[in-house]
Amino acid sequence: MPDIDRSHSRLNPSESDGRCGEDLSPPLEVFAMPESSELLSPPPLPPFAAVHLAAAGYLARYSGRTRDAYTLDLRTFFGWCAERNTEVFAMTRPHLEIYVRWMEEQRRYAPATTARRLSTVAGFYRFAVIDGYLDRSPAEYVRRPHVPEESQALGLDRMQLGALVSAARASTPDDAALITMLGLLGLRISEACSADIADLGTQRGHRTLHIIGKGNKPALIPLPVPVARTLDLATAGRGDGPILRTRSGARMDRYAASRAVARLAKRAGITHRVGCHSLRHSYITAALDAGVPLRDVQIAARHADPRTTTRYDRARGNLDRHANYIVAAFIAGAA
Repeated sequence: MPDIDRSHSRLNPSESDGRCGEDLSPPLEVFAMPESSELLSPPPLPPFAAVHLAAAGYLARYSGRTRDAYTLDLRTFFGWCAERNTEVFAMTRPHLEIYVRWMEEQRRYAPATTARRLSTVAGFYRFAVIDGYLDRSPAEYVRRPHVPEESQALGLDRMQLGALVSAARASTPDDAALITMLGLLGLRISEACSADIADLGTQRGHRTLHIIGKGNKPALIPLPVPVARTLDLATAGRGDGPILRTRSGARMDRYAASRAVARLAKRAGITHRVGCHSLRHSYITAALDAGVPLRDVQIAARHADPRTTTRYDRARGNLDRHANYIVAAFIAGAA
């Protein structure tokens, strides 16, 4: 702060409002301007370090929980580099191979977690090359962990999902709406918690719910009659506000939703751990088991890549649908 002349910071008693010389004037810092006509400017901020600027530019491409996850990935990697007294931009392919081994053998990360964290680091280096910080990426030829094609998450079968829906309907309208939106619509928990009553509507004779999905992509979700009735009960008497609420009336968040799902799963007699994403997993596998074409399930689940939907296809091991029976019956007609 510049030195300020305080000699005139108070009015003279003769210049006051006449109350026995009582000084009622505000401090100079409030109203007075320095005698110089130049505007005061704050000291310049220290420049970004190159690594931090590169990381900020990379993370700025994302938003929400994706950015939070990638920030954690980069923070973990930068910390690993600092522990080994190696600059981030001085890393080489062997360094990154050792980093992958460290995640697998010392941190005991699941293959999918290791692959995602390595993918974040590789993306950071790819854009460091684009932005001119590096000539080439050290992650270009790093071995990628093998991730099983099938999802390892344990979803619910048809009977378990039905029991959970029944337990939720026997509980409260908010519990029923939560399980219905996750298990019968396949919404992500962030999508369900952020949905408002104003997002409910009608289009071409269908009851609908408008949501903002992953990557800020809008989507229009049709509501089957049982689902629409459940949401009507949860929003009865209200014209606005969130669809899902806690017992206190506040908007339900992912943590309150997780507790509600665990409580209802226990009440439904499900012994293994059930989370919010387990219900989306169950929705996708139920659609595939019911014979919905893979392309239609991909559209309903809003997966950008059909391989993501295929990972949920638990029915690939179903012998009743094995191609051998269809081929044998087809050839038998000509034999």
